[in-house]
Amino acid sequence: MGSGVQEQRASLTQGEVLPLASSSQSEGLKQTRSVINSLFSGALAGAVAKTAVAPLDRTKIIFQGKLEAYRLIYRTYLKEGFFSLWRGNSATMVRVIPYAAIQFCAHEQYKAVLGGYYGFQGNALPPVPRLLAGSMAGTTAAMMTYPLDMVRARMAVTPKEMYSNILHVFVRISREEGMKTLYRGFTPTILGVAPYAGLSFFTYETLKKLHAGIQHPTHTERLAFGACAGLIGQSASYPLDVVRRRMQTAGVTGHTYRTILGTMREIVSEEGVIRGLYKGLSMNWVKGPIAVGISFTTFDLTQILLKKGLSRCL
Repeated sequence: MGSGVQEQRASLTQGEVLPLASSSQSEGLKQTRSVINSLFSGALAGAVAKTAVAPLDRTKIIFQGKLEAYRLIYRTYLKEGFFSLWRGNSATMVRVIPYAAIQFCAHEQYKAVLGGYYGFQGNALPPVPRLLAGSMAGTTAAMMTYPLDMVRARMAVTPKEMYSNILHVFVRISREEGMKTLYRGFTPTILGVAPYAGLSFFTYETLKKLHAGIQHPTHTERLAFGACAGLIGQSASYPLDVVRRRMQTAGVTGHTYRTILGTMREIVSEEGVIRGLYKGLSMNWVKGPIAVGISFTTFDLTQILLKKGLSRCL
């Protein structure tokens, strides 16, 4: 009799513990799937967006690096052919795919953490945490992928004969200029990425939140929201983007840019504020909104499709 009661208690105890363990495992699996989905969606979003604007992106880098910008597209076309405008796109993909994957995934994780901290778990964050989540996501991605950005900038402004592939750029820069060169321009990058990513995510999330009171945004509306986000974010951080590119390409342009303020002073003294620090901005106003709009829309739609597919499987 006593042993039967003990067995029953043991059975009840086990019955109470097992669901807790199962619930914990289920939550962990759900979190893992969420991270994987965010990484995949972000990688796809970055790849699609950058491929769509690759020629404009390379042209923008050249505009920031040389004078007589209005003649460069035509000269490049005559000298190297139309598809030369896609040169460096392989390096772009190598950088963009991990960068976008990390940025979007980090943004989702930061939103969850800040939402839990401020008591908005599962709901839209208030303005300041919303801005903070975007800034931290962009900073995290930039810190983890910066050398690839440096390589892409070098390949975009040098003759084909100088570097044969991505690995060759790494090897040659390390041997001839030192490993520190791979991080030249890192500080202005972080200073520029924080407001750029923060304002971009903030604007997009805010527009979606305002629209949510009416209905779920359509594909076209998502593109428009992303375009507005890209326009605001990139316009605010553009001078630091110019400084970053100048410092990255200093080794092949004959300049010796060493500090952010020094680079800014030299650009302003030689070219002026508008022609120097905002060179290529008109091209950026074309390329930026398109790229960011495509990126945000692709991420959202991929997330929706993955969640629908997962729910059907379950």
